[in-house]
Amino acid sequence: MHRTALTAWGALVAGPAECSRGPWSCVDLIEALDHGEPTGYVGFPTCYGFLAVAAFSGGALIGRELESGTARPAWTQGVTPARRPARRGWSAHRDLMGDHWAFADVFVARGPATVAYGLCALAVGALTALILRRALPALAVSVAAMWLLNLVLERCRASLWPPVTRTSGTRFELPESAWQLEWGRTASGGHRATYHPPSHFWPLHLVETGIVLAVTALATAAAFALLNRRTA
Repeated sequence: MHRTALTAWGALVAGPAECSRGPWSCVDLIEALDHGEPTGYVGFPTCYGFLAVAAFSGGALIGRELESGTARPAWTQGVTPARRPARRGWSAHRDLMGDHWAFADVFVARGPATVAYGLCALAVGALTALILRRALPALAVSVAAMWLLNLVLERCRASLWPPVTRTSGTRFELPESAWQLEWGRTASGGHRATYHPPSHFWPLHLVETGIVLAVTALATAAAFALLNRRTA
């Protein structure tokens, strides 16, 4: 029933992934269209695509089935409720991203956090649908919950790994592509900067990915517990 939607979603994810494998096919097309930023717009839908996953999972995939009552006949079939959906994502190649790695969309799109957010959205959507049992409310709550999670982590992102603080009596330049957090003067009149060097990307990214996966595990466990109670 949902095969068409899943196929379209897979094609949407596969498109940016194909662009990340090599510069020629996509960049040639973009240059032919006189696009100034090669793939600067790829990061945004890649990063925030999990909101669509939450809406699809909470509203169409599960919420509508519970609301209409068609889920209960499905649970009586040979395939158990536990053997249902799965997801896969892609990570963008940095050379194709036209923005700084500290930007919210580029940060998520560069690594496994993309997949983690998608899995979390799927689990949160399933949980809210099982709790609310109505398509539209579950859709709205799922999207709101995932948006709030992403917003909180985005605001706390710089604190997920200890930054570097440098002081000097004279003004200095930060490393190339560093994420500057603070810049000021010391009590003695020198210069002081707090920043994340480019080498901090992976520690920051993996810590955030771990947090999102932990939320995913909790939501999944709660969804299965509620599902087992409903189908017992």
